[in-house]
Amino acid sequence: MRAKRTSSTRPPTSGRQGMSPAERRLRAQLAAHVQWSREPDPTARTANARAAFLARFEREVDPDSRLYPEERRRRAEHARRAYFTRLALASAKARRVRRQGSARG
Repeated sequence: MRAKRTSSTRPPTSGRQGMSPAERRLRAQLAAHVQWSREPDPTARTANARAAFLARFEREVDPDSRLYPEERRRRAEHARRAYFTRLALASAKARRVRRQGSARG
């Protein structure tokens, strides 16, 4: 659990005012890198999220829970792989369209 922080002398939104989107992105990246640098076991920290993500595909392939757990897990893994392959295909198409658009201009 996080230690309680002391209150700041400036209003909570004052750090965000006047920052460009690029500066906000860099600030968020910095915070994420610092947070992950302090994490002793990153795999354990994300275990619940990974389990919930796979459970989504298990519900998708076996909504009525009729399959054996091993078969449900096998099918869910393929559904997960299909999901990421679909994302990769969409990304490749978008890059091709963007590349063709920049070649014309």
